[in-house]
Amino acid sequence: MKETIIEMEKYAKEHNVPIIEKDSIKFIMKYIKLNNVKKILELGTAIGYSGILMVSASEGVELTTIERDEKRYMEALKNVKKCGLEKQIEIVFQDALDVNLVGRTYDLIFIDAAKGQYIKFFEKFSHYLSPGGVIITDNINFHGLVGNRSEDMSKNLNSLVSKIEDYIEFLKTNQEFTTKFYEIGDGLSVSYKKDEK
Repeated sequence: MKETIIEMEKYAKEHNVPIIEKDSIKFIMKYIKLNNVKKILELGTAIGYSGILMVSASEGVELTTIERDEKRYMEALKNVKKCGLEKQIEIVFQDALDVNLVGRTYDLIFIDAAKGQYIKFFEKFSHYLSPGGVIITDNINFHGLVGNRSEDMSKNLNSLVSKIEDYIEFLKTNQEFTTKFYEIGDGLSVSYKKDEK
């Protein structure tokens, strides 16, 4: 499996596929291990890199991961097969906002898909959290641009950073969740559902 991971890192670099930073995935793997996480939902499979590592963090972890880009989806299928993890990883080829997961619950939901849709993802999928579950979101700092915008940023980039800043605000003011922010990798947020009194 180690070889496949190295191959994937190389592929991501060559094909300009954004994959999770090493410090971030280490943090998440540790979280999975320490908190006995068994069921994970990932939004944004890309080539399967983070998914494969999350499943390998601990015994008996199962992952449902959603990807809407066909080329990346095919690549992820290939990588999961190479690692022999088809039984543990289910890859859904669809836009996350169209997916229906009724009846399922997850210990951990990892949001790493379209940055502009973070709030929508959070609102839709937080209902699938099992008690004590968390939602972890990647790229909260977005290459250091969040809260640090420059004059010469393109309109698109500006709007994207704006959306991430809105998401951070949304997390900070969310009555149902407590969120911790970590300066790890490209920035992570970990949102815990408050105990229902």
